Amino acid sequence: MTMHNAFIHIRNWYARLERPISSVSLVGGFIFNALTLKRVDMFWENFWIIWHLLVVAICIVWINMTENKNENNPSKVLFWLVNILQFFFGGLLSTFLVFYFRSSELSASWPFILVLAFAFWANESLKNLYARLSFQISLFYLSLFSFTIFLVPVVMHAIGTKIFLFSGGISLITIILFLLILACVARERFNQNIKIVFPSIAGIFIVVNILYFTNFIPPIPLSLIDGGVYHSVMKNVDGNYVVQYEDMGWRKYMTLYPDFHLKKSSPVYVYSAVFSPPSLDTTVVHEWQYDDPQTRAWRNHGRFTLPVTGGRDGGFRTYSMKTKMFPGHWRVTVATPKGKVIGRVRFNIVATKTEPSLRSKIKD
Repeated sequence: MTMHNAFIHIRNWYARLERPISSVSLVGGFIFNALTLKRVDMFWENFWIIWHLLVVAICIVWINMTENKNENNPSKVLFWLVNILQFFFGGLLSTFLVFYFRSSELSASWPFILVLAFAFWANESLKNLYARLSFQISLFYLSLFSFTIFLVPVVMHAIGTKIFLFSGGISLITIILFLLILACVARERFNQNIKIVFPSIAGIFIVVNILYFTNFIPPIPLSLIDGGVYHSVMKNVDGNYVVQYEDMGWRKYMTLYPDFHLKKSSPVYVYSAVFSPPSLDTTVVHEWQYDDPQTRAWRNHGRFTLPVTGGRDGGFRTYSMKTKMFPGHWRVTVATPKGKVIGRVRFNIVATKTEPSLRSKIKD
């Protein structure tokens, strides 16, 4: 069997099994990233992303150079380039899904998570669109912007509106430099798509900015590592927190608002452990809110500002306490001072005349 025939045989075999192979790769890659990617500030995690971005950039340039030259038989090269491009885009988008999902409260950040999920789905399901430069650039720029949003705060040791705008500026400069390179090596192909490429980039930039300023983008690199409602929170001699809680067993997983039995005038404690990268010291707030059954709206019942020191794997531990609570659904929103939701602790207060049976646990 000649090399040419072997290539045709492999390509035909892959074409027949492309859908199941793609599905297994999709699920397997996502699970692998979820288990292996730990922190957004780690060198190897960011090296992984940069390596994927470089491979994607090279593939885009190569694909468009090949098509620009109008070669007689470009199918061999294009076949492998398109599949490599799709594979590495899948790795990038699944990485961003994992990182942003960890830093989000889904009820507050679902629009941006949905954007990433749609891009992830499109990469796997709309392979025929890879022939379009605008589709390649759109996924590439979304990946660049998603990366700079959390890389710049890690490098600058700060978060906030100015840092986000700086991140957006870096993403625009990077994509413009890439487009200049592309215009030089594949001018004809670039000129054919220029009227679509720039509006696509502008559209992504505007949508992401709208989502940020409406508090729909998770406050990455911050994330809620641990959180819960307790009857007592105390610090022991080792510097760890000892909490007292009701052992609800499997029942606490069957409802969004697990019962919290409370004797009149007893305090309620909400504990949180918020991760922040080293040297990124900031503050978070605990917003106590009650679901008013009469107005069917959340009413504010207290706001506590708490410090966060960066660098601890398990997150910086702190808590807030409140008394004079009444029965019903409650939630404590852990957020940035600007209102970007990091996570929520939900519970349902049930009045009781006797102290519930409690257990103790160390939060180390």
